[in-house]
Amino acid sequence: MFYQPDLFEQPQMPRMVAAELPDLVERISIVSKRPRYALLVLKLIAQEAGNDGSVGPYVRSAKGRVPVRDWLCQALAPLAHRDCRRRAMIEAVRSGLVSNADSADDPEEMERRLEAEVQSRILRSGRTNVSRVVSDLVRAGLLRRHYQGYRIDHLNRGAQREAVYTITPEVKRALQRH
Repeated sequence: MFYQPDLFEQPQMPRMVAAELPDLVERISIVSKRPRYALLVLKLIAQEAGNDGSVGPYVRSAKGRVPVRDWLCQALAPLAHRDCRRRAMIEAVRSGLVSNADSADDPEEMERRLEAEVQSRILRSGRTNVSRVVSDLVRAGLLRRHYQGYRIDHLNRGAQREAVYTITPEVKRALQRH
């Protein structure tokens, strides 16, 4: 028999003894392709976390209770307003709507549909970005993730479960100072 490693099995980094902000930045830069974005996500999670260091599965926002991933996406969405990919996506959606529109369509209704479709695409890509960054933070040993919801808590997603993120005590101490 041969050993086939689990596809999701990742070597864990050694535990940090004394965490300072530069130590967090260094650790994140080792595992993440986007360390600034990862540090910003970690800071947002730490600010929203309760006394136990966890946030989720839902967060209260202006739109009511939203899943933690969606809340992070909404908080980080303004970062990409000037991004050329965002402008290209808006133009692609606009050209698709114009080509499918009737001449009798109301311009205001077209703008509302454009805005709704753009927000839908932003949320979809933002969820993916947040999930990738959270996976990097879990790999770095700075964050733990589990899923909570229908029936029981579980390490795997699915079955109507939503993510819960828990920062480590070292991260909590390091980020409280700043």
